[in-house]
Amino acid sequence: MKRMSALSVAVLAAFGLIVAGCGNDESGTRLTIFAAASLQGSFDELAEAFTGAHPDIDVAPIVYDGSQALAQQIVEGADVDVIAFASQNSLGPVVEAKKSDAGQVFATNTLQIAVAPGNPKRITGLTDLTKNGVSTVLCAPQVPCGSASQTLLKDAGVTVTPVSEETSVTAVLTRVRNGEADAGLVYTTDVTGAKGAVVGVTPANADVAINRYPIAVATDAKLPEEARWFVDFVRSAAGQAILRKHGFGAP
Repeated sequence: MKRMSALSVAVLAAFGLIVAGCGNDESGTRLTIFAAASLQGSFDELAEAFTGAHPDIDVAPIVYDGSQALAQQIVEGADVDVIAFASQNSLGPVVEAKKSDAGQVFATNTLQIAVAPGNPKRITGLTDLTKNGVSTVLCAPQVPCGSASQTLLKDAGVTVTPVSEETSVTAVLTRVRNGEADAGLVYTTDVTGAKGAVVGVTPANADVAINRYPIAVATDAKLPEEARWFVDFVRSAAGQAILRKHGFGAP
């Protein structure tokens, strides 16, 4: 009986290793993507279209956050296959840490002033953000939308004291949508994605602050070939059409 028990244990242990090995193989087919918060609507659709074309590839739920926060996670060793950020500068720390190359620009974006439907404060440009009774929220200067906002305001010679500085453009949009601020500088794509919950006012000098979005395959990608396929799809005619629909400009 003791010999049989030992044999049973050995067989079960071996079976467990086989099952565990199969599980690891299955998890290895899940493509991991880190993307800037402003890409959420478009990348959800891109991932769906990509898996439609490649049904054998499973895309894990995409990790969205401010580019700076994502860069820190990657530098600290987070597992990722594809990296898509809101500016080339924000990818810098990742490149310096040799976690990716400089990637390729796949889209552009500009800023708008997001205001409540009907524009109750009658905001027509950046100077209106300095008026008494107008509360404005901005992205923090160290994140891409914040850097672009500072470039835009400096070019216009306008100084704005925000009621808060947020770590992602999504947070800025949310505060305006919730009525916690009268205005916020967000990307054109965020206004498009809000579907009428906010309206956008385009500053006269919007073209001075164009964000160029890079996409790269991580150096330590577990699925490098599949990651390259996804990058190629994003840059393809089909991928670009999805990005245009969400308000992004050409690379």
